[in-house]
Amino acid sequence: MLTLRQLRYLDALSRHRHFGRAAEECAVSQPALSMQIQELEDCLGGALVERLNGNARLTERGVQIAERAALILSATRDLVEFAHRTGRLLVGTLRLGIIPTLAPYLLPRVIPELQRCYPELRLGLLEAQTKTLLNELTRGTIDVALLTLPVEKTDIETLQLFEDRFLLAVSAKDPLPERARVTVSDVEQRQLLLLEEGHCLRDQALAYCRDARNGPNNSFFATSLSTIIQMVASGYGVTLLPEVAVNVELRDSRVKLLRFSDPQPSRSVGLLWRKTSPCSEDFHALGQVVLTAASPALALYQGGRARRASCANPSADVQA
Repeated sequence: MLTLRQLRYLDALSRHRHFGRAAEECAVSQPALSMQIQELEDCLGGALVERLNGNARLTERGVQIAERAALILSATRDLVEFAHRTGRLLVGTLRLGIIPTLAPYLLPRVIPELQRCYPELRLGLLEAQTKTLLNELTRGTIDVALLTLPVEKTDIETLQLFEDRFLLAVSAKDPLPERARVTVSDVEQRQLLLLEEGHCLRDQALAYCRDARNGPNNSFFATSLSTIIQMVASGYGVTLLPEVAVNVELRDSRVKLLRFSDPQPSRSVGLLWRKTSPCSEDFHALGQVVLTAASPALALYQGGRARRASCANPSADVQA
């Protein structure tokens, strides 16, 4: 008879593609895991795994069954969470996924606020690109994801939190005046520096600058905004910097920020979770904490101007 244990073993094997590593994750011996996979194959009437000296390659049928197994395991976790709910919000374990272009700017503010408001919450974190987070959300290895919207999936719920406007980061030596309002044509005349493939921020910047004649610098691939800002400071190009990142990334007097003309480009930040999750109220509470924590990072505007967080020149500002 098919069991959840067998499905868990198949799920681990489909991710690791190795019997030893899958057994280690499941805290069983390799022979025990192999035996359960064999019993699962007997139960379902066909081979699911091709065995290759310890390695494992799922058959075409095995891939399809593993995908369905992941959904069953995810629904099972949701059922257990529902049964264990106490009526109080954000208690127990919460596994949060977050994209790299939000994590370093929001987590240092969000985590202390969560600890203050919900001291019984145990937070687990996964920082990864959007595609990975969506896969892990479907598998049930994370409960909720903090990323940019929209996301085209039919089996999720979303909660939009705030709009994160983009600024144009240029070298302080750039002839554009700091109080200028820039347009996409100003970007067209400069070398655009972007994150590597897979980052949604890259796609969002390209969507706004799709008519830029120079295009992105295809010989430069960065994994972090910090690296790009240093390249901008050195005069190698310009980039679009999310407003939420300004206080962390703009600490170099060699860089200045310019506000775009209306309508200003932006990205929509929000939470998403599985429709089957019983924790919708918890995620709305989490969203409120994120919004409260993010507000200081977004509230850069005093008297219609955006203050630049520069250690070398703390009084510098940008027109809002």
